[in-house]
Amino acid sequence: LGTLGEAAAPHLPAIAERLTDEQAAVREAACTALGQHGEAAAPHLGAVAERLEDGDWGVRREACKALGRHGEAAAPYLGAVAERLADGDEDVRKAACEALGQHGE
Repeated sequence: LGTLGEAAAPHLPAIAERLTDEQAAVREAACTALGQHGEAAAPHLGAVAERLEDGDWGVRREACKALGRHGEAAAPYLGAVAERLADGDEDVRKAACEALGQHGE
């Protein structure tokens, strides 16, 4: 759904519900999909930001990437992204750097 553009917009609430799925791969995919939508995904960015504390590094990485793609709508969550600069996983730290770079932080 993440690659379908505006056609997927009506399904974004269902995608956001998957952010709390028991399977890490599903949570990761939900972050990725929400990161590929502009303003339509803005109401779900708080839920994406919550995944920055996920126990799975891949989910945290994709949450950073998703928030990095959302410009001003993600501004309230940049502090939480910055905290991932000290993450125990190198890929998460890299994604946090890139996300903050996209915001000029």
